[in-house]
Amino acid sequence: MKNFEALGLSAEVLKALSEMGFEQPTEIQSQTIPLLLEKPQDFIGLAQTGTGKTAAFGLPLLELIDINEKNVQALILAPTRELAQQIAKQLQEFSKYLGRLNVVSVFGGASISQQINDIRRGAQIIVATPGRLIDLSKRKAVNLGTLEYVILDEADEMLNMGFKDDLDYILAQAPEDKITWLFSATMPNEIKRMVKNYMINPAEVKVNQENIVNTNIEHQYAVIKASDKSEALRRMMDFDPDMYGVVFCRTKRDTQRVADELVASGYAAEPLHGDLSQAQRDAVMRKFKSKTVKLMIATDVAARGIDVNNLTHVVHFALPDDPEYYTHRSGRTARAGKEGISISLITKGEMRRVKYLESKLGIKFQKAMIPAIEEIAKNRISHWAAKLADQKISPNLTEEMMGEANLMLVEFSKEELVAKFVSAQLDRISTKNSLNDLNDTSKGRAYENDRGGDRGGRGGRRERDARGNEPGMSRYFINLGTMDQLNKGGLLRFICDNTGLKGSDIGRISLDQRHAYFDVTEANSGRIGKLDGQKFDGRDVRVNRDDAGGVKSSGGGGGGRFSGGGKRRSGGGGDRRSSGGDRRSGSGGGGGRRKRF
Repeated sequence: MKNFEALGLSAEVLKALSEMGFEQPTEIQSQTIPLLLEKPQDFIGLAQTGTGKTAAFGLPLLELIDINEKNVQALILAPTRELAQQIAKQLQEFSKYLGRLNVVSVFGGASISQQINDIRRGAQIIVATPGRLIDLSKRKAVNLGTLEYVILDEADEMLNMGFKDDLDYILAQAPEDKITWLFSATMPNEIKRMVKNYMINPAEVKVNQENIVNTNIEHQYAVIKASDKSEALRRMMDFDPDMYGVVFCRTKRDTQRVADELVASGYAAEPLHGDLSQAQRDAVMRKFKSKTVKLMIATDVAARGIDVNNLTHVVHFALPDDPEYYTHRSGRTARAGKEGISISLITKGEMRRVKYLESKLGIKFQKAMIPAIEEIAKNRISHWAAKLADQKISPNLTEEMMGEANLMLVEFSKEELVAKFVSAQLDRISTKNSLNDLNDTSKGRAYENDRGGDRGGRGGRRERDARGNEPGMSRYFINLGTMDQLNKGGLLRFICDNTGLKGSDIGRISLDQRHAYFDVTEANSGRIGKLDGQKFDGRDVRVNRDDAGGVKSSGGGGGGRFSGGGKRRSGGGGDRRSSGGDRRSGSGGGGGRRKRF
């Protein structure tokens, strides 16, 4: 394979590539770059996401742009905001030594006036999502008549997202003599129509159109009931404290629900989907890249263009319909020669889809078992003890501090102190998960009906008394509900922020429009009085204990005010927004393990 020096690139671009760590071009780059530099011509590149398409079209485009000409010379269209931002960032890095070359990205969800100002300051290259570009064009902020190059990246995805009319409008407004480069993973009929209508004798490069799966990825599946998937995620995070990954859901609603369930249980997770504002999406990405958030729950579309290294896991909460999407998802992990795990949480009826993916992609899935609570506890204690043994004594630790601690703990033996430390770790697990075996080993069709009745001790509900309360938990009423723009995660955060309790101290939360009920461990119920008399959006908060004979006051008082954006106090979780609506919380299950997920 040729190296970058042999592709005809300038010394300035080669210097930038070297600093960025680019060593050998990928197949699409080595075939495409010389073709695009050779002569002006329309071009079709057929290659998957993750094969290096941005450099394949970006590097020759930078060589062809006239940096002395301030008009918009090139337009790159991408399906999502994240991909548009990623492309713009890479072009800026590639052009570091090319002089005053300006690349501007424009997309929905951000200030259009700011984008207009950025363009007016000079932009030779615009990277855009189709809808925002049309808005700018109709406002006369972008003159499509000056375009010399139009690049369509992930053209099939743009069509899948409903941008057909937008693409037709943009291509029709651009000059007839423009050069068009089209990159796509597939070649559906609608793209063939676009090629026929807008391109002239395009050159074509096809790069291994079979789905390429990274060989460093270990593909696994776990068979569980649909209702146990959220708890399975919690157990996976408890078992592996270093887990850092993306969970893929099918819909925006599922994405938000799963994230809410995890956060309500005290886990560091955030959703990423199309209903979030750009500011919210940026905040999620900052927290995820800094590892403040360990799990990002995302849709396939929202995850396009996300470039995060060192992911240990990709979790398929719902399997994609298209094998190509499985490849795209799984490719988020095991980058740069590292290893990763791609695990699919499936019901028994989806085994045929796993077999189909094996056949289509030429991979082999290994069966994994969701770990039992006992196994999680053993692993967590071992991990905690190892970290404690490695803990360096702080230079800020004073004799006074040590004396006070010794005074408080002197009556306990070493064995008792260790037992207390270990118990604290166990409590963080046992209060968030059931004791049941999550792994579905049922036969026939019975597994599909997992509502009501006796679940035979597997995937079942926790024991409750005649009033539906869990042993060791007290039930409380609070006069806050969805009308206050609270979801379960927001209410949990309000409770924890104002009482000092942890998420693991709180049990079930039932949210209605004007009020809610929540469970608290008996040992900590005395702290709930701190909520009574607090202010929420200017009105008094009222909290009462829900006893068999009615409710009674929890007493207490306190000042303060909930801002809706404070940090969670249990097990990580980052800042959360209140998005309203009642969310279901994950239900019980857990069990033995055959293979580490």
